[in-house]
Amino acid sequence: MVDRQVDIAGAAHTVLGDSRVRHLDPEQGLFSAMLEGWDRQQASRLLASGTRSQRADVVQRFVAFTGLWPWQWSPSDVEDWTADLRSAPTPRAHSTIRGYHNTVALFLSYIIDQRYGWASQCEKLVGTHPVQVFHEWNTARHTSETESRPDVRPFSRDELQGFLDFADEQVARARKLGRKGWVSAFRDATLFKVTYAWGLRRREVAMLDLADFSRNASAPEFGRFGVCNVRYGKAIKGSPPRRRSVLTVMRWAVEALTEYVEDVRPRYGTGKQSALWPTERGKRISVVTINKRFGEYRDASGLPQELHPHCLRHAYVTHLIEDGFDPYFVQRQVGHAWGSTTALYTGVSGDFKNRMLRQALDRAFGDAGTETRR
Repeated sequence: MVDRQVDIAGAAHTVLGDSRVRHLDPEQGLFSAMLEGWDRQQASRLLASGTRSQRADVVQRFVAFTGLWPWQWSPSDVEDWTADLRSAPTPRAHSTIRGYHNTVALFLSYIIDQRYGWASQCEKLVGTHPVQVFHEWNTARHTSETESRPDVRPFSRDELQGFLDFADEQVARARKLGRKGWVSAFRDATLFKVTYAWGLRRREVAMLDLADFSRNASAPEFGRFGVCNVRYGKAIKGSPPRRRSVLTVMRWAVEALTEYVEDVRPRYGTGKQSALWPTERGKRISVVTINKRFGEYRDASGLPQELHPHCLRHAYVTHLIEDGFDPYFVQRQVGHAWGSTTALYTGVSGDFKNRMLRQALDRAFGDAGTETRR
């Protein structure tokens, strides 16, 4: 097999040519060079370093599972790996397995592409070449609009109230005992309220700065917190984080945030620190910390294990729809490109189905149905 050398990011001759030291284990060296070349190729497409690192880790897991190098893989290895991923004690979700399949398939597509020259290097160094072993007939397919676990759901209103009340109780308890920890407890309680009240993802709320809130001329009653300007929204692969503006709709959340900003946040000695949620060490709170504290509060307040921080966002969507907000408004608030995505977040039906139901009930019950609705 002869490949034409092309000077592009990730090409085999550009990666192998950088090394002047002969690897003691040629096969390990070749595989490591492939991963490095793939990383360069993805970096040239502006994929984030975290995405590239996670993909490389999945490929290395497949190598560890099979005990074989990429040029030795066969379709049966894919089937054995899938069976293992689905087995106890920790079976992976359908979407996770599909993601693993897609990742390793992308890696193979890269190293068998003649433009990068890895196939010819394999022929030269190990006497064979890799082939694509991930096919439609042996991989997980994306056949539904959502692949989330069926047990994941929004908070009910009672559950939400109980969770936020518990968070507030931790502040009162620490204050009563005279502990300094009441400041961080107040910060965390306010963070969870903001997450719900503006329908934010974990990273979106963690990356908020004080300056990300501004006034809304159409809602002056909310003061300086009339709009939340999200700068680190969920990005499409290869693109920077998406921005959006979330209009404030909950007065109680403004009151809680105002108290935190004016009375509690300054206790961190932030100075010129811009982060809305600083830590005792002067850094920005991390998503890991948010997950950990949420889990502690959820378990201590007796809530189901399936609830996680993103369920606060689900609850935001559901509760706004239940309260009569226009579905398109809610869609724009949470930054969904498609209304069907927003509908999947809710515990109520989509707008079209609701309209059809209302028309059917009005036809069936006439004035009686209208009066009941009022």
